[in-house]
Amino acid sequence: MIALVVDVAADEAEIAADALWGLGVVAVEERDGADGRIELWTSLGDEIDIVREALADFPLAWRTRFVEVDDSVVDTWREHATPTWVDEGLVVRPVWVEAGVPDGVVVLDIEPGATFGMGDHPTTVLSLRALRSLMSTGGVSTVLDVGCGSGVLAIAAVRLGAASAVAIDISLAAAVTTAENAVRNGVADRIEASTTPLQAVTGTYDVVLANILAPALIELSGDLRRVLAPGGSLVISGILADRHDHVLAALAPLRAIETLELDGWVAVTLRR
Repeated sequence: MIALVVDVAADEAEIAADALWGLGVVAVEERDGADGRIELWTSLGDEIDIVREALADFPLAWRTRFVEVDDSVVDTWREHATPTWVDEGLVVRPVWVEAGVPDGVVVLDIEPGATFGMGDHPTTVLSLRALRSLMSTGGVSTVLDVGCGSGVLAIAAVRLGAASAVAIDISLAAAVTTAENAVRNGVADRIEASTTPLQAVTGTYDVVLANILAPALIELSGDLRRVLAPGGSLVISGILADRHDHVLAALAPLRAIETLELDGWVAVTLRR
């Protein structure tokens, strides 16, 4: 497996770690580097060209490199994985964790694979809460998950009542993992996962989910508006609570109707 190492000044370690969490990593290990700097060790999969693209907006002062490591070492984080409770009626459970839940709780069994999308990052939790709120009102048939990762949001949408969901990601690993997790959760016949770029997606959707970073949201803003059905809702996350006005401006004339916040991150639901 290929590890990503981000070398930063000590006073920027927390900011850099947050940026990595925003990319969907499942764990970040902090190590002492040279000259008082900090090394952040993590992984975004083995497709280095795609990882480099994801890191394009990182400051040049954050030095990055790739290191090949033993898979068994990388996977030690699995020993500490636990279910993530979105609310009292919805939980994301790692497939290798044996944990019983009360009757009536919707359980999403997820294997992140090479996508590192375990569902426990604040932006995913917030997106799930926003989605659950939308699904509770009824009238949601079709869902588009942009940047699907391991498929948590698309699978949740169908499990919560959507007729179907389309899940797209630039990573082939994400498309494969989403399809496999759809099988695990008994919804494979209602989820279509692929590497189709958003620009090539046709039709419109009742709910569009985009848990991706701010630069990508801005770049894709026109297409996010285009694929949103009249009266539909767009849920965006991957954005910081105190720095996302520029994202909302790019998505105008869509307007924010609800903002959820957790640990400095937000998910915003927008409508026309």
